[in-house]
Amino acid sequence: MATPLHFLDILNICDNFRPPDARSAEPLIPFLLTPTSKPPLGLLRPAVLAELSKRQEFTIHSASDSSPRGYASFAAHIATPEARTDAIGTILESWKAAGLFADVMGPEKWRAELYAVYAQPFGPIGAASANYAFAMERSACALFGVVTYGVHMTVYEEDDTGAMQIWVPRRSATKQTWPGYLDNSVAGGIDAGHSPLQTIVKEATEEASLSADLVRTRARATGCVSYFFATRDGWLQPEVEYVYDLRLRPGEIEGGLRPGDTEVEAFQLMPLDEVVAHVRAGEFKPNCAIVLLDFLIRHGQITAENEAHYIEIVTRMHGRFDIERW
Repeated sequence: MATPLHFLDILNICDNFRPPDARSAEPLIPFLLTPTSKPPLGLLRPAVLAELSKRQEFTIHSASDSSPRGYASFAAHIATPEARTDAIGTILESWKAAGLFADVMGPEKWRAELYAVYAQPFGPIGAASANYAFAMERSACALFGVVTYGVHMTVYEEDDTGAMQIWVPRRSATKQTWPGYLDNSVAGGIDAGHSPLQTIVKEATEEASLSADLVRTRARATGCVSYFFATRDGWLQPEVEYVYDLRLRPGEIEGGLRPGDTEVEAFQLMPLDEVVAHVRAGEFKPNCAIVLLDFLIRHGQITAENEAHYIEIVTRMHGRFDIERW
């Protein structure tokens, strides 16, 4: 039997990347909205940069004293959110048709969902915000290393003694990502044009058969977690997750949570110590394990007294990806 992971190990699995310096074996080129914009929108690997250099929609800027690695940006004539969305969409469709980057955005990976990209990744989000820069195909975001956003909610039952149980789903074996892993009670990416609250209501009704009225009135926003994940193949996924709790009385929902679509195989109501055991066994999707660490901290289960790496865990789950170094 494998040795249980420490909580810091779990964090390291998900938050596993920081921008390297110029000595890196694979130089990463900043992706800017315009030549003068800061911070960068993302980071481009050499293979992606090489393909963008063939496109009139992008301009590749050579290294200079002010920009030692150079950078890529949209061409000057592509200057509105609509034009950028159309331009990036045209590029990605052509790459898909040519079979480029199939491990990331091939036919079985393509989501046909648009994610919003923001000029200031930690600024206000939403299509009506002046911060909105453009939208792009969800599966391709890792090619550009842009920050993406999602929602995760822990639905739990707590009795009068304070004993907790959490509703835990198992991801479908046919999911494009992390099939068969355990998940948070409700989770999903924020599509372009939607708010965090709209998204958590939609995902809760679709994935867990929870009523929209229940979620709107009882879901409690508890903050965000952030982490910078690099896949085994080196694709970059800095992510921010809006976090929610939904407390239920024991047995409040007759029959409990039930799958409302094909993304979840089944739900199980687990005692808190059993959930922790599954987390430490590495059975949860990595970012879902991070959300559960946040839940355990907020509910006083992980403390400075019982966790030697408490400060590192708390601060890294609420970081900025060293974005100033991009």
